[in-house]
Amino acid sequence: MSATPQRANVVGSDHEHVGRISTSTTIFVLITVALVLYEIRWILPPFVLAGLLAYICTPLIDWLTARTRLPRPMFALALFAAFLLIAAAVAYLGLPPLGRELTRLFTDFQSIVRELAQRVLGSRKISLLGRPMDAAQLAQAAADSVRLWFGQTGAIAVLGGVVFGTMFGGILTLVLLFYFLLSGPSIARGLVRLVPPGQRPLILHIWSFLDPVLKRYFIGVFVVVSYAAGAAYIGLGLVLGIPHALPLALLTGVLEMIPVMGPGASAVIAGLVAVHYATGIGPIVAYALYATALRVSIDQLFGPLALGTAARLHPVLVIFCFLAGGMLFGMIGVIMAVPVALVVKVTLMLLYDELSAADLQKSL
Repeated sequence: MSATPQRANVVGSDHEHVGRISTSTTIFVLITVALVLYEIRWILPPFVLAGLLAYICTPLIDWLTARTRLPRPMFALALFAAFLLIAAAVAYLGLPPLGRELTRLFTDFQSIVRELAQRVLGSRKISLLGRPMDAAQLAQAAADSVRLWFGQTGAIAVLGGVVFGTMFGGILTLVLLFYFLLSGPSIARGLVRLVPPGQRPLILHIWSFLDPVLKRYFIGVFVVVSYAAGAAYIGLGLVLGIPHALPLALLTGVLEMIPVMGPGASAVIAGLVAVHYATGIGPIVAYALYATALRVSIDQLFGPLALGTAARLHPVLVIFCFLAGGMLFGMIGVIMAVPVALVVKVTLMLLYDELSAADLQKSL
């Protein structure tokens, strides 16, 4: 949904010639936008995901249109069809085995815990809250606790709502993606018209700097998700030999975009599958080492470096943005935290005249 202007056609090469917005107005607008987005955060994911996909893909559509001189809607529809095929392939390959494993997890939870405890404890007992327990007693206590938790918190209803919301959100994302790909530039022009006419040159000037920076960042996100899925498949399938490695790897990559809960959920699901098919304590220890190495490589090394380099931000700031965005907005906060930081950084640099246009481009 890109609508990047040619800088020379909008404000010339010198940004001092564009209008200025006062600091108080800028702060007021930022706070107002943040509060509004926080209030509607639950409906944002389909719009943001579809908008980001369209934003990244629109330059390709425009390039194909310019090279072939064929109608733009033809390429938009072709790209949308490609996304549909990818979504269908992921659903076909990943959902059936994932559903079977989740069903087995819920129906055989007690036996899975007992099997794990027996492999770790053997015939020994451990003291839990002052009460000695063997493997069978520990599994029974865990199962009773889970049943009690489900009964008291209404977790089944919440889980059903999450599943329904996810399905509805996925369908809505595809619908929105169709419209964004088809008419993204006109939507972008409509957004520009919401800005007061006297401030439009400044906004377009700022956007001319933000556009390439944001594209680099989202490419970095794609690289991190791809790395997580690829590393998970190598570890789960090729090294540990765990069944259903491909859907588990795809799940790991997708859940990598969800803060805290996503990576934890993927690790737990893969861990339970590993325990079920393990033939001894060795494979369980190997999976624990693999899960730890994967998380360290993503969270502390590969993720911050890739995203920080793509966005020209320090890795410490990237980590802070992830945590803050996740705490406030959940999954969508993680996706948009660093781009928002980039928007604020570039906007303030230009408004405060801290750098010239050339220096600002070098710093980003």
